[in-house]
Amino acid sequence: MSARAPRPYADPYLTGVGLGLVLLAAFVLVGRGLGASGAFATAAATVVDAASPAAARANAFFADHLDAGGLLRDWLVVEILGVMIGGFASAALAGRLRLAVDRGPRTSIAERVLLAIGGGAVMGAGAVLARGCTSGQALTGGALLSVGSWLFVGAAFATAYGAAWALRRVWT
Repeated sequence: MSARAPRPYADPYLTGVGLGLVLLAAFVLVGRGLGASGAFATAAATVVDAASPAAARANAFFADHLDAGGLLRDWLVVEILGVMIGGFASAALAGRLRLAVDRGPRTSIAERVLLAIGGGAVMGAGAVLARGCTSGQALTGGALLSVGSWLFVGAAFATAYGAAWALRRVWT
C-alpha cells in the first residue's frame, strides 16, 4: 500500500494500440489469440480430473480442455496468470494498490459484491453458450473478421448500455 497520490490512468487510445500489438504478438509467437474463459474451463477440468479422472474424461467439455496436457501447458492459463501478475505490478507501480470495493454512495458492500458475482455468473454462462468469452469473441474473433464475433460485439455493447441504465442506481 502506498501513501503517495496515484498516477493517472494511461491514455485509452495508446492502451488500445498496445492491446492490439499484444494480440498480434500472441498470433505470431504462439499461434493463438487472446481469451480468458478457456483458462477457467481448463482449471475446472483439472479440478474435476483430480477428483474423478473417469468422469472428467467422459465429459466432452472437460476432455477437450484436458487435452492441452495440463494446467500450465494451456496458453490461456499462462496468459491469465500473466494478466494477474501484470495487473498487480501495474497497480503497485501506479500507487493504486489497495483493498477496496468500488461502489456508489447508496449501495452496500454486500449488494455490490452480490451484483459482481451475479454479473460474473451471467458472463460465464454466456461465454459457455457463445463458445468464447468477451475478450475471445471481441479481440480474437474480431481480428479474424468472424461475422459471429462482430455480431457479438454489437449485442454486447447494446446489452451493456441497457444494463448500465438499469443498474445506474448502484453507482449514483
